Amino acid sequence: MNYRSPLLNVMTGAALKAAKGLIRDFGELEQLQVSKKGPADFVSRADHKSESVLRSELKKARPAYGLLMEESGERAGTDTSNRWVIDPLDGTTNFLHGIPHFSISIGLERDGEPYAGVIYSPIADEMFVAERGGGAFLNGRRLRVSGRRNVEEALFATGIPFLGLGDHGLFLKQLGAVMAVCTGVRRYGSAALDLAWVAAGRFDGFWENGLHPWDITAGIVLVREAGGFVSDLSGGRKMFSGGGVLASNAALHEPLVALVGSAARAPATAP
Repeated sequence: MNYRSPLLNVMTGAALKAAKGLIRDFGELEQLQVSKKGPADFVSRADHKSESVLRSELKKARPAYGLLMEESGERAGTDTSNRWVIDPLDGTTNFLHGIPHFSISIGLERDGEPYAGVIYSPIADEMFVAERGGGAFLNGRRLRVSGRRNVEEALFATGIPFLGLGDHGLFLKQLGAVMAVCTGVRRYGSAALDLAWVAAGRFDGFWENGLHPWDITAGIVLVREAGGFVSDLSGGRKMFSGGGVLASNAALHEPLVALVGSAARAPATAP
C-alpha cells in the first residue's frame, strides 16, 4: 500500500514510538529473570510507559478525541464521536516470561463502531493496519482471510481463561467441541494478534470469552476489512458487552458459532 491515510499515519507512528520502549524493556526483562529479581513490577512499568507514550502521541495529533485505555481507564474528549481504544501491551504474560509474542493495539471507535485499527508486533516488526472501507494490510501487503471452507481443514485459535478468571468448565466444553472436528487449535496469548492473524489468513478462525474493548477493537476492523466476519459467540453483536468474540472467514463463521454454541448448551458432566 503506497498511500496510508493521515489517520493511519498517526496510529502507526504512535505504535512505533511506544514499541521502542517495549523492545528495550523486553531485553532488560531477560536479565531480571536470570537474576531472580521480581519481574512483575517491571512489566507493569513497561505497560504504563507504553500507554503513556501512546496517549501523548495520539492526544498531540487528535487532541479532541476521547480515550479508553486498559491501564488508566476512560478519558472523555470534546469530540464525542471519536475515541481511541488502546492496549499498550497485549500479551503481558508472554512478555513476563520472555516469550517474543506480544503486541500494541490501537483502535479508533467512531460513533460507537470500530472504524480503524493498528496492531503492531514489535519483535516480528509486523504492522497490521486497517481503516473502514480501505482494506487491511500487513507491512504494505493487502490481506485477505483464508479461503478454507471445511471445518476439518481449519486451524483455529482461542484464549484460555487463567487463575481466578473466566468459566473454565465452559471453555473446556468449547475446546472439546472444536478440537474434535478441526485440524488444530492454537493458544498464543495475544488476542489482538490472534485477530490480526485471522485477517492475514494464518488462522481460519478465533474465539474467546470475556475480552475487553481494548483487546478487540482494532482486530475487528482488520478482520472485517480483510473480508471476514466478527460476532459474539452466539453470532450476534454483543462483543463489547460480555458476549465474547468469534471471528473467521464467511464459510466457517456459522459452523464455528454452532460448535461453540453447542458447547454452551451442553449439560455439565457428572463428577
